Amino acid sequence: MLHTAIAIVGVVLLILVTRVDPVIALVVGSLYLGLTGGLGFDGTIKAVAEGFGDIMAEVGLLIGFGVLLGSLLHAMGALQKLVELLMRGLGPRKIPHVLGVVLSTVFPSIYVDVQLVLAAPLARAAAPKMGRHGLAMMGGSLTAGILVGYVFVVPGLGTVAIAGLLDLPLGAMLGYGFVLGPITVVLTMLIYGWLLKRGFWNAAKDESAIEFPEPPEAEAPVRRLPPLPVSLLPIVVPLLLIATGAITEAAGVESSVLAFLGDPVFALFVGLLGSYLLARRTLGRDRVAESMSTGFNSTGQILLITGVGGSLGAVIGKTGLEDVLGGFFSAEAGVPVVVTILLAWLVAAVLHLAIGSISVAAITAAGILAPIMGGLDVPPAVLGLAIGSGALFALHVNSNFFWMFQTMLGVTTRGALKALTFVTALASVVSLVLVSALSFVV
Repeated sequence: MLHTAIAIVGVVLLILVTRVDPVIALVVGSLYLGLTGGLGFDGTIKAVAEGFGDIMAEVGLLIGFGVLLGSLLHAMGALQKLVELLMRGLGPRKIPHVLGVVLSTVFPSIYVDVQLVLAAPLARAAAPKMGRHGLAMMGGSLTAGILVGYVFVVPGLGTVAIAGLLDLPLGAMLGYGFVLGPITVVLTMLIYGWLLKRGFWNAAKDESAIEFPEPPEAEAPVRRLPPLPVSLLPIVVPLLLIATGAITEAAGVESSVLAFLGDPVFALFVGLLGSYLLARRTLGRDRVAESMSTGFNSTGQILLITGVGGSLGAVIGKTGLEDVLGGFFSAEAGVPVVVTILLAWLVAAVLHLAIGSISVAAITAAGILAPIMGGLDVPPAVLGLAIGSGALFALHVNSNFFWMFQTMLGVTTRGALKALTFVTALASVVSLVLVSALSFVV
């Protein structure tokens, strides 16, 4: 546990204080933890390589297809038109809150990486129209919307896993989560926005200089751009395919065709193909080639940082830290029978801080507490919500999502610590208060 803490803090200090590139800092932290955690030289290198490979197998194509999709939509001006529509209908002050609520309730996805790669271009496009804190607010909106939905709203993987391990009805979790999720998002964004107005964000230090493709000039398109609903089909169709696959799977419907169509890699490829055909028709071959080239350049950087982030997580897993923490918090270790909601929250929060995966933290915490749940004076559904709340706490540098967020949103590591790590910590605490209040009425 001590060496894990040293490795994580060391990575943060190398990046923030000595300005070491995140890729190098993550590899250094992984090597230190592997050698001090008993993996040996050979085991450490294998864990680093396997962690990189596992993450690439899981999200590599998702990232590649998603970045290229976003690049083409941005070049066609589709996202800019959507932002203008939202601005006219809602005004800049309401967009972050509305986007957060929509992401957490309408599009809660088992695959948070898919939501990030689809929503990040929209957040970047809206940010300049919202003033000096626009990127910070939109980053917080993505964080709260995507990750709160992940742990509270069905079919989020965290919610489904907790319900399964604690033997909770999905209908009950859906009912509680659909109320708790949006309230958590709105309260979190209100507090975060209040802090931004008081100097919490420094654009010079918190926003990076990564360049994303610019929308075309008025005379650039070969033909008239398609209507907004048509332009957004490459985003809407993949989300519908993924949601359909997740819902049918949760309902126990076995169909190889639905599983194929709902696979996120295939769904995003469909979106990429649709955006490519639209772009070829409206922008012409040269403009499409330019946008694809920009997307390829961005993809390489994102993939490398994401992969080495996965390496650190893999090394942590190889050291057996889960088992150490599981034994520490188990009933056999002398934990009192009457356990409060705070303990369930704390177990999941500590696991997330150490392991770096919301789903693993939620699953492990539920597995630890399930055997002693019968002796707890807490309603089972409330216990499950408390675990989800704790698993949300402070997503940071040992998660590949952190590095995806940083590069795709266009913020520095310091900015990601504010717009992602701090916001998840804030949302976790806010939801803990709401779950505690809920325990008095159920």
